[in-house]
Amino acid sequence: MNMDNKGELFPVVDEDGHVIGKITRGKAHDGCKVLHPVVHLHVFNSRGDLYLQQRPHWKDIQPDKWDTACGGHVDYGETVEQALHREVSEELGITDYSPHFVKHYVFESQREKELVWVFTTVYDGKVCPSKDELAGGRFWSPEEIKANMGKGIFTPNFENEYREVIMPLKRE
Repeated sequence: MNMDNKGELFPVVDEDGHVIGKITRGKAHDGCKVLHPVVHLHVFNSRGDLYLQQRPHWKDIQPDKWDTACGGHVDYGETVEQALHREVSEELGITDYSPHFVKHYVFESQREKELVWVFTTVYDGKVCPSKDELAGGRFWSPEEIKANMGKGIFTPNFENEYREVIMPLKRE
């Protein structure tokens, strides 16, 4: 059975992203709320649909929910850009894309506190969701996303980020 490596090392960061220590995945997700960095990539196709991944049932945070196309932790000793390219390749099988940095912000849940680095891209190639890391994925139209918000289908982090970061981008 798949499961997250609770001994994996993450950097501890300040709100500007400067590394000030390290922590294990297990500790970072035990409710201590030590700030650690993650990367998110929102993958749009040229029609404006947004690719979402379905988190597998074995994940320790938000199992079975639909989430940002790619999201993953920055490993200790890795840059945000390195983590983004590693995660996108591992989770979606995509290597030929141009990420655009949008912003970073602090997200806090009952179990953790993350410094989220948000990127977007437009991609019309083949997406191959990892069978080891994801339960699947597909493109969602803006109407489908809107119709399913607040129904427990998406992760709370995705819903917040979509409302606060992605929707304002689409209005610009």
